[in-house]
Amino acid sequence: MINLIWGSFLLIGISYALLTGRVDVINQEIIECGNSAVELFMGMFPLMILWSGIMNIAKKAGILDRLAQLMSPLFRLIFPELKKDDPALGYIASNLTINMLGIHNASTPFGLKAMKCLQEKNPDKKVATRSMITFLVLNTSGVTLIATDIIGIRSKLGASSPTDLVMITIIATIVNSFLALLVDRMLWKRWKKRELKRT
Repeated sequence: MINLIWGSFLLIGISYALLTGRVDVINQEIIECGNSAVELFMGMFPLMILWSGIMNIAKKAGILDRLAQLMSPLFRLIFPELKKDDPALGYIASNLTINMLGIHNASTPFGLKAMKCLQEKNPDKKVATRSMITFLVLNTSGVTLIATDIIGIRSKLGASSPTDLVMITIIATIVNSFLALLVDRMLWKRWKKRELKRT
């Protein structure tokens, strides 16, 4: 769906430029945007490598596992159908903990492993379980306490105080995650009632 939306934007823009005789503007924007993208990537790349390395060291040192253990009571409340010793819960905790630190790329492998564990125990492989949906909702809502990637972008673009959005990010994350979980629970209960009526 996203491919169709962006593809449509591109086609509309190119068509408009051709109809108005402003093809030179497209060529200029392609060159300028390409240069800006490369500069932004080269500016963020070292920061991403640094934090990914720190996360890797933290994982091997057991720091992330310890954080995941500390957070596991909260995650057991969010995922009540998972047992305390479920391996998926450990991967979920690691994924969300790393996301909270703003290292989204480093959290992806843990998220994939969590989904794989949840899918293995899924009785209906074509339908997502409640835990899978809740996990996806949390990831989509953007659980972030320290927006490392945004701080990197702001620093690269010359912001005078790149970290001044940390408190706003924390507030937005709490509100966003709470509302996402609330809607998730409401829709789950509605679906459950509908299923009970059918049976």
